[in-house]
Amino acid sequence: MKKLFTIAMIVLTSAVFGQTFQGKIVYQNAYTSKLPNVTSEQFEVMMGTTQNYIIKGGDYKSNLNGKMFQWQLYINKDNKLYNKMSNSETIFWNDGATNPDEVLKVEVNKGVTEVLGYNCDEVVLTCKSGIQKYYFNSKIGADISFFTKHLFGNWYDYLKVAKALPLKIIIDNPQYTLTSIATEVKELKLDDKEFQLPENATTAKSPY
Repeated sequence: MKKLFTIAMIVLTSAVFGQTFQGKIVYQNAYTSKLPNVTSEQFEVMMGTTQNYIIKGGDYKSNLNGKMFQWQLYINKDNKLYNKMSNSETIFWNDGATNPDEVLKVEVNKGVTEVLGYNCDEVVLTCKSGIQKYYFNSKIGADISFFTKHLFGNWYDYLKVAKALPLKIIIDNPQYTLTSIATEVKELKLDDKEFQLPENATTAKSPY
């Protein structure tokens, strides 16, 4: 079960509009379970349905309202994703340079949908783990030079095509379908302290 929720966590698994976006994106997340022993509601309670995502340069952080998964922090200089779970004081990290998944095919479709008034193109990644679809507008730009080593979660595979943060994501794999849609996009000047680990934090390499 822990491994299953870690897979989901990875997905939730980044200035000026049209250049590099700095600020906050709020996403609404919904899960549809494909497992007989885990309901869609259980996924949503554990992982959360509201995601507050902030980004500045090459650092980003997501806070979620899940009972199990609390937050994820990517620190660019470490190239590590730090994940905080409610059942442990230890903050577990994954090496951004590793990727247990593999992208088999990349497709781009123009003008597929609209989110918050933004006309969005679509990037479809066919992966060993399933299908990942990202919808983006170039006005919410990302500086991909920060993320060339961020292979974990197929993040650089997406960014090198889109060069923008997603406003909608659909992740389909054998365990669940996750649909994440932006409900707010706000440009902000953020303090570097937002992207630091808590003082005296205990960290360890993730077993997953």
